[in-house]
Amino acid sequence: MIDFPNALEKLGIIQIDVWAIVISLLNLLILFLIVKRFLFKPVQRIIGQRKAGVEAVYKEAEEARAEAEADRAFYEERREHAEEEAEDILRKATEQAKKNSDHIMKETRDEISSLREKAARDIAQEKVKAINDAKNEIASISVQIAEKVVERTLNEEDHREFVNRMVEDLDKSQKE
Repeated sequence: MIDFPNALEKLGIIQIDVWAIVISLLNLLILFLIVKRFLFKPVQRIIGQRKAGVEAVYKEAEEARAEAEADRAFYEERREHAEEEAEDILRKATEQAKKNSDHIMKETRDEISSLREKAARDIAQEKVKAINDAKNEIASISVQIAEKVVERTLNEEDHREFVNRMVEDLDKSQKE
């Protein structure tokens, strides 16, 4: 008797066991469902959470970068505005200093002019006073001379008339 399965084996022909294949496929299917349920879904969930976290970090970083860019632009604008403002303040201060200088110079000129006028008035008053003192001195000397010449005392009215004539003669002689 020929042993048929052994004979096929000896000839090198492969036999296919359908039941073994079906059981292997069922085992594979069950293993796939178990792995999918207990391994793939939790791993997918963790990967999704990490992906969402990374995206959130990227979004925050992008927002921070945008905010930093806005702040940089704002501060750049403020710096430029500050430079313009500083130039404007310097220009205004220079103009104000010139105005103040002009005002002080005008006040100084006015004060010098006023002092000159006051000095001229004081000189004129001193001149009038000196002339009056000289007139009085001349009148006194004239009276003494006249008393000695005439040997009499002049009354007040004669004395004034004599002094006025002497002053007029003096003025005439100075003018000539």
